[in-house]
Amino acid sequence: MNILAVGPHPDDLEFGCAPILILEAAKQNRVKMLVLSKGEAGTSGTPEVRTAESREAARLIGAELAFLDVGGDCHIRHTPETSIAIAREIRREKPEIVLAPRPDENQHPDHVAVGRCVRDAARLARFGGLAELRDLAPHAIGNLYYYATTQTFGAKPDIIVDISGFETQWEAVIACHKSQIKTKDYPRLVQTHARALGAAIGVPSAIGLWVNDPVRIASISDLTLSSRHY
Repeated sequence: MNILAVGPHPDDLEFGCAPILILEAAKQNRVKMLVLSKGEAGTSGTPEVRTAESREAARLIGAELAFLDVGGDCHIRHTPETSIAIAREIRREKPEIVLAPRPDENQHPDHVAVGRCVRDAARLARFGGLAELRDLAPHAIGNLYYYATTQTFGAKPDIIVDISGFETQWEAVIACHKSQIKTKDYPRLVQTHARALGAAIGVPSAIGLWVNDPVRIASISDLTLSSRHY
């Protein structure tokens, strides 16, 4: 299975959903990380440093990594042009699953813009008559899921993924972003949240996802995992 995970900046995917990507790569699914800026506007770390940090993190995750320039850090906008550029990558990669940051308002406008652009891109990638994409075959993804950035905690997730056993690997991935964690204790921030969510369902650690579309199943008896009895 092909999985495409889209992040606004170097580190968003690593802080937000790296254990999910590690888990899927361990299952021999192909994971591609697409990052839409190089942290050009950040106070800590140059674009060159942050690119190198992302490459090392992707290596530890077991994922491929690519950067797509759609305006740069703090200049990403929810526009048809940006959505079409991402739709082009969806057609190239042909993912069954796409991950994107939650499109709800939060402290960084890039997070919101990328979530909304990926949502739109997943639809545009299907349209055979879109002139800008006629050189690539249309592609319909299977599922679009949203992950939380460090600035969007609090909302109840639709799906909770048990990441118990992957905490140490996650720590190593986060540690790749030395330029960012020297100014803020991101490891403690994200892992405390993961432990709290895990405790709520009776496991050591968990990450929440939000669905873009209702989850379809053949029968309710197919659902065998629940936190109901905790």
